[in-house]
Amino acid sequence: MAFNNTFRNLNRTREILGILIKYGFEDFIANSTLRNLVSESMRIKWLRDDKPVMEYTRWERVRMAAEELGPTFIKLAQILSNRPDIIPEELVKQFEMLQDRVAPFEWVTAKAIVEREIGKPLMEVFEEFSDVPMASASIGQVHKAKLRTGEEVVVKVQRPNVKETIEQDLSIIKEGVRRMDRYLKRQGVLNGEEVVRVFERAIGKELDYRNEARNIERFRTMYRHRTDFYVPKPYREYSTDKVLIMEFAKGCKITDVKQLREWGISPARVVEKGMDIYLSQIFEFGHFHGDPHPGNILVNEEGTIILLDFGMVGQLMKKDKYAFAGIFIAMSRNDAREMAQQMRKLAVEDNITDMRQFVYDLNDLIEDYAHLDVSESSIQDVIQRLQKIMYDYHITVPGGVFLVFRAFAILEGIGKKMHPNFKTYEFIRPYGQRLLTEQLKPENLANEAAQRFSNLTGFLNSFPVEVRSIMQKISKGKLHTEVELQGYGYALKKWDSISTRQGLVYIICALMISSSIALLGNYPEDMKFYYGINKWSFIGYMIAGGFFVIWAYAIARRKVYK
Repeated sequence: MAFNNTFRNLNRTREILGILIKYGFEDFIANSTLRNLVSESMRIKWLRDDKPVMEYTRWERVRMAAEELGPTFIKLAQILSNRPDIIPEELVKQFEMLQDRVAPFEWVTAKAIVEREIGKPLMEVFEEFSDVPMASASIGQVHKAKLRTGEEVVVKVQRPNVKETIEQDLSIIKEGVRRMDRYLKRQGVLNGEEVVRVFERAIGKELDYRNEARNIERFRTMYRHRTDFYVPKPYREYSTDKVLIMEFAKGCKITDVKQLREWGISPARVVEKGMDIYLSQIFEFGHFHGDPHPGNILVNEEGTIILLDFGMVGQLMKKDKYAFAGIFIAMSRNDAREMAQQMRKLAVEDNITDMRQFVYDLNDLIEDYAHLDVSESSIQDVIQRLQKIMYDYHITVPGGVFLVFRAFAILEGIGKKMHPNFKTYEFIRPYGQRLLTEQLKPENLANEAAQRFSNLTGFLNSFPVEVRSIMQKISKGKLHTEVELQGYGYALKKWDSISTRQGLVYIICALMISSSIALLGNYPEDMKFYYGINKWSFIGYMIAGGFFVIWAYAIARRKVYK
């Protein structure tokens, strides 16, 4: 098999398939045309941590396969952990366990990349540059340095050839998903091609460090008047798509309660302030940090919260903010019907055929969590139930929504460690009420009315033209309809396989019959005979025997594909 009419990816493809088989995913391959690349001899037993891989659950094996497949697949799994509308809940939990830790590359290589990107020798720009990285991940690594102007900075350097490697793996993933689409749907992955598109967009942004620099500048502008929150500045003049230089920020992790108390800072107050900052990102600005884990949130001695790593930033449009807030407001009011309406407003598309049952499912969710006390309530549990409902009803929502869900779960985990009475709903409610009030302001109502009027006038203007066009085509006999039949592709492939085996049977029969007829002839005594059979009959039987072996092997390898 060749991808893009070339054998460029063949070795990597075989490596990927070998790892899939190692972790027991023969059915991934057997239920698609990928099986043509794999021999039976590859199907042997493997161990993981001295334990047979088949003793792990299916989703554990998916995670372990991703770990072994390398950085591209680790990053893919991490991004998909934020999309429970596309993959099953059990797989989401496994992907959340993945750690993006990769051995650092050599200092000499990092130095050469920095010098090439900034266009100057290293020591012309930097007074100091640590040759030991502070951290290392699949995309790049971070070094501490000091500029000639005296500022302490961190330098993020992209791995050599990582872009080419990811592009190669992406082309393989696209082809594999195309060939396994039916099988993936049966396993709960509803839209494999959408999975790849989500990943391609996200990884494309992460591979361009200029995108992160722009995100940093945006957040610095958003919070330029706030003194209790700080985003370290980027040095755009030295930054490129492969190198990012940022201000070095001093502080402790937000979860370092001991250090905070030594500095005389109240952990509970830090949590309240942190939630206020994060909710303002979502509900006021519509741009928010996509990965607020404790390693990305620092607190300095003055109690200022510092946010790091803007490679993953989410976005919500104004209408999505209103619908998102409306879901939680309706839930707080125990109004399942309104909650259902808000979810449909938020959805890009859905498959809700029974609205009453959908409302009942949401009401069950509300009843289960509405009356719990602080110690029992958990936004993470609510989000998981909500995500399960979205998955069951095939509700597709903007990707930023799931980043918010994930962030809420992370922040709740931080809050409950540091705040005795932390309840996420209490922080969300004021912002939700504020958004609903804002939505009803005269200027917003006027804007919405103007937009609806514009849509209506556009429809009224285009409708007569479209009708006239259709009527003209009908009168000229040029109106065509297209009907797309679904699900016949597999039948064609199956029939192709059957017809190939039938063709072999016909050839074998023809050779056997013709060779047998040839036995009846009279041949000169000097003709070569084998086992008393003339050479022409013998050759015919041998060819027929070879085809029979091929036919028997094809039958032996045949599996039942659904």
